[in-house]
Amino acid sequence: MFTPIYGPVTSWRYGTSLGIDLIGEVSTCSFDCAYCQLGEIERKTQQRQIFVPTSTVIDALQDYAPWDLDVITFSGSGEPTLAENLGEAIAAVKEITQKPVIVLSNATLLNNADVRAALNQADRVSLKLDAPNPDLLRRINRPVSGLSWQQILDGLHRFRRDYPGIVDIQTMLLTPWTAAEETAYQELVEQLQPQEIQLNTPTRPKPIGHQLDGRGNHSSGDRPYAVRQLKSVSREVLQDFATRLQAAIAIPVRYAPAPH
Repeated sequence: MFTPIYGPVTSWRYGTSLGIDLIGEVSTCSFDCAYCQLGEIERKTQQRQIFVPTSTVIDALQDYAPWDLDVITFSGSGEPTLAENLGEAIAAVKEITQKPVIVLSNATLLNNADVRAALNQADRVSLKLDAPNPDLLRRINRPVSGLSWQQILDGLHRFRRDYPGIVDIQTMLLTPWTAAEETAYQELVEQLQPQEIQLNTPTRPKPIGHQLDGRGNHSSGDRPYAVRQLKSVSREVLQDFATRLQAAIAIPVRYAPAPH
């Protein structure tokens, strides 16, 4: 049976995190990323709606009291900013748990004023930036029709100007970047001035079909469903990129630890 609460999970970025899923059983996103841990996205859209009522989240949250964890993270079965009740849910969860709230977003809806207002309720927002150019966006993130790289950049800049909380940029590398791609990325993050940059690479296979347990399954063992191996880079490649990036800009850069 679907529950909008999952975890707690241990995050290399944020510590012990309880996940909240406002999207529901059908994976729904404006991207269909080549590496998505949920498998192939079932519903690809930019249209916002209410998928999981806030009251359902509040009721399910009571089972996890007294919330002995570091953060509450809105993520789950797709892009959380597609949920029209995101701001309402964030405010309710913060009031009930008195815990900091993080939203993990692919940054595709940041041109929407209602989305920006909802995210302003969060203490921290982690924004995806996997592609320093339109070609990589098309190949890695596979956006829905009508969504351009420039639109995403415009939204990132607009959000960054007004958001009062902490902004992270999360970047997934499937293959090493060229020098030109690294330079373009460096210029983008310098413009955005996040509080932190987080570099990652896929460390587990991708389900062939949609799998709900991909929301919080951080183990690397066998799974009772079909998967395929993903391209990834070595920890040394991440480390080297982080070192070059850190030397060039005055923004903290972290990279994923080795899987265990």
